[in-house]
This record gives sequence, structure tokens and C-alpha cells, in this order.
Amino acid sequence: MKAMILAAGRGERMRPLTDGRPKPLLEVGARSLIEWHLAALARAGIRDLVINHAWLGEYIVEALGDGKRYGVRIQYSAERGGALETAGGIIQALPLLGLEPFLVVNGDIWTDFDFSRLPALDEQALGLLILAPNPPEHPRGDFALLAREGGGFDIAADRPVRYTFSGIAVYRPQFFAGHTPGRRPLLPLLLEAAAAGRLRGRLYQGLWFDIATPERLRELDGRLAGGATG
Repeated sequence: MKAMILAAGRGERMRPLTDGRPKPLLEVGARSLIEWHLAALARAGIRDLVINHAWLGEYIVEALGDGKRYGVRIQYSAERGGALETAGGIIQALPLLGLEPFLVVNGDIWTDFDFSRLPALDEQALGLLILAPNPPEHPRGDFALLAREGGGFDIAADRPVRYTFSGIAVYRPQFFAGHTPGRRPLLPLLLEAAAAGRLRGRLYQGLWFDIATPERLRELDGRLAGGATG
């Protein structure tokens, strides 16, 4: 399986830290957010990676290079006219991702999720989202999980008990079929696939942090420095 790390965002809520550095290169626990992902993916045996970039993207290329020293192989998808949003960035990178299902990870999260334990997609599924318990800053969540006959869960958006999308997902290339390159958000595509019964989900209750503000970055850095992330 190949993986794509989303690293093109401007990180407005993280300013002024992101005025001179792309958000995925901000550090916690003495390494950058994106380096934590590289290490986790390599441990899981996922070594062919695509990283998209826009804002100060040359810093990401300079910092990570071809990925060899991390035990991975990196190709870059430069969004030269500005960030294409999540779906647009993935669509542009599809030629680099191949014909098989691929993993996508937000570059601005921190987690101890074991990528080697990703469930396989069933034949009818176009994608699978990893959900997390709702953090205090996002109490309403994003999606619900509906039990499927025979096991597993469907994603639904119109249920009262919802969880937060972790920014970790697996997609078939066909999930993006018929959508032309350009700026495109991901949510409408997720809702369409969920309504068609072709989007699966799993709940992960381990460590997961959405690093959206300087305060959350400092909090996680303190926890890692102290050896505690629970």
C-alpha cells in the first residue's frame, strides 16, 4: 500500500508559528509532526509515500529529501498555484498513487495509531475512515458508525451519536472518479459515498491529537517531554 501525507495547508490558526515554517515541520517531542508519521509508516512497512505541499513547500522537500534516511521513498506533489484543498490535492496526486487502495494521513495530527492494523476494504467499499472520540474542541463530531450485517461499520452523517474524523483514511482511486483537477473539498465526496453505502469506518480510541493551535502544540510537546501522552 502507498500512503499520502497531506502537507499543503497554510495553518492559519497556528500563526505566527507558520509564518516562516510549514505546519507539518513544527516540532513536538524533538521531531517534526511529519517525521512522526514517516517513522510510524516505516514501522508498518508502508514505504512508498507521496507528500503534497504548497505553503513554503520547498522547506518540506529540503527537510525530508527522498526519505531514504527515514526508511521510506518520497515523491512530492507540488500545488504551485496554492493549496488545492484535501480532495483537490489527492486528485492531483493520483498518478503517483497507483491503481490500488492507498492510505491518506493529515500531516498536522499526532497519533500512536498502528498503520499495519488498517482493515482491508471490502469489494463494495470506496473508502474507510478512522474516527476518534470527540475532543473538547469538537464535541459534536463528524460522522456516526452504523453496524453492518456480517461485521464492520458504515459511515453515516445523520445520526445523533457522532465521532471525529481523525484525518486517517483509506481510499480506492475510484472514490475520486469523475472529478476534475482543481480546488475541491473532501466533505462532499465523503457524504456522497456515505449516502451510497460505500464508505466504511472504524473507531480508534488510542492517542490522537489534532494540532491546530499553538496551545495544543505546546500541550502535546509538554506531554511528550514528560513521557506522558494519556
